[in-house]
Amino acid sequence: MLKNGIPISISLSPTLQREHVTSKKKYNKQRTLRLSLLAVLIAICISFIAKFLIHLIDLITNISFYGNISLEASSPSHNSLGLWVIIVPAIGGLIVGLMALYGSKAIRGHGIPEAMEQILTNQSKIKPSITYLKPLSSAITIGTGGPFGAEGPIIATGGALGSTFGQLINITPNERKILLAAGATAGMSAIFSSPVAAILLAIELLLFEFSARSFIPVALACITGAAGHHLLFGAEVVFPLSSAISAPSNYALFFYSIMGIAIGLLSVVVTKLVYWLEDVFEKLPIHWAWWPAIGGIAVGIVGYFSPRTLGVGYNNIIDLLSGSMSIQIVASLCILKFVSWAISLSSGTSGGTLAPLLTIGGAIGVLIGSIGMYWFPNAGINLPLAALVGMSALFAGASRAFLTSIVFALETTGQSNALLPLLATCTTSYFTSFFLMENTIMTEKIARRGIATPESYEPDILEKTTVEQIETDSGMVINDEMEIGEVRSWLLNETDLHANYFIVADNEGIYKGILSSSNLNNAHHKATNMVTSIVKRNNVYIQPSESLKKAVEIMAKENIDILPVVLGKKIVGILTYQHIISIYKTGIDEQEKKQTHISLHRQRLKLLVHGQKLVSFLKIKK
Repeated sequence: MLKNGIPISISLSPTLQREHVTSKKKYNKQRTLRLSLLAVLIAICISFIAKFLIHLIDLITNISFYGNISLEASSPSHNSLGLWVIIVPAIGGLIVGLMALYGSKAIRGHGIPEAMEQILTNQSKIKPSITYLKPLSSAITIGTGGPFGAEGPIIATGGALGSTFGQLINITPNERKILLAAGATAGMSAIFSSPVAAILLAIELLLFEFSARSFIPVALACITGAAGHHLLFGAEVVFPLSSAISAPSNYALFFYSIMGIAIGLLSVVVTKLVYWLEDVFEKLPIHWAWWPAIGGIAVGIVGYFSPRTLGVGYNNIIDLLSGSMSIQIVASLCILKFVSWAISLSSGTSGGTLAPLLTIGGAIGVLIGSIGMYWFPNAGINLPLAALVGMSALFAGASRAFLTSIVFALETTGQSNALLPLLATCTTSYFTSFFLMENTIMTEKIARRGIATPESYEPDILEKTTVEQIETDSGMVINDEMEIGEVRSWLLNETDLHANYFIVADNEGIYKGILSSSNLNNAHHKATNMVTSIVKRNNVYIQPSESLKKAVEIMAKENIDILPVVLGKKIVGILTYQHIISIYKTGIDEQEKKQTHISLHRQRLKLLVHGQKLVSFLKIKK
């Protein structure tokens, strides 16, 4: 009845709906364009920061190991300090520990896990101080012999820079996440000139989504980072091979696939050992600020016996890919680099995981490849290729950044013939790691803090379902001409109605606002007053073309369980939380319901019948 409520019927105007959808798409495109421009600006900044970081590492390396003030590239492996080399990484660790204690504790660790944690728990907010503390602390760690690469610090620095930009301007947390990922991956692209791998890294480890809104800014940032690499570092590939890799035989592909299983097992062992060592440091009866110095002593001891383990070690990767290193040197590099890196990283110093994993994986690949060449001399196994697939497979198994691992190897070496072996080895390594290890080297740390990382990139059913797709053409709406006492009396007679909120509209169905049952039954309101006098939140509504996710956000923000569906100013429907739960339940049922569409049993029965007829026909014919 009109007196007690207004019957609702949906009467959508196609023109108005199209105009609203078009306007919303235009607004989203404008936001994406704005984010893209910011991402490019961040990428330009991080490219120069990457160059500065490399120069700073070289400067500290020259001072620490050679006593020279120079920006020339140098490796600590050629030092002549003797036993004094043990002290140098310890001093660097002590400085980093003090920086973490009095500067920011966030400079400790890998870089990527810390960025993931801020994305998942802190609306992608990273302290601006990390922008300069992380590269400085990392340069000190690496320059004094720390067995890390420059990519981890620059990824963390780029993420901090993107997050800082996102905190200075008025944007949403999701847009801030995009800028964080853009800065982080632009840093990786600036160091390695690997824009496609950097984009995939963002998708697999940082964004947890794949949409035009996030992909376009990140892609532009990575392209800009790659351009920055060409401008500041040169156009050559980072890890050149002396000769091109030829297409492998099927026997070799099979061998690389089996090798991937072995490396997948080793990736599990590597991850477990790193976090076991972290637990050991946690039990030490001294303050955590001293741990990096202890880790530095271990780095120095290992570096005394194997100088190749000190510093960035990109030259080790190049040497492994050349296939010219002796098996003894490869074996010692593999074991001692792991020991040095694992202890140093576990001590909480400022470091990363990518370059050490590539070095260790490349050495493992050479060792397994050498065994394969000995036992199967005619299989066509290639040592440079074995090193390449080994380094990618270890990273794929430890981090489960599957696509990133494959494309990174292709971009940094320029060897397109390695695609199939990389695919085979990384797949089997990923497969093995997936079934044997719950968390990865990137997620184990934050998982221990109770933070779950998304495992799939399926679209949210609430996000892809619009309000108009749900039946909202019935419901009770209170007339704005009714008195408070009249409404109270009417509700007393409706024993089956237990609503917390009511929608109020005029005789024409024009939306007036939402009325809460608690406010309606408030004794301070006179029964003779009109309901419009206590109506609130007249700007809270949802439009038919908007998603259920948007509706949930509005309900949560306003703490209500009902929303009017408004087109123009007229109510065209009602959306309740029951509708949302039902559509969500339907989505879960569709994903989990087991059913067969083709019955093999029925098909087999038909074949048997046809066979019997055929036999009978043959017998008659005989």
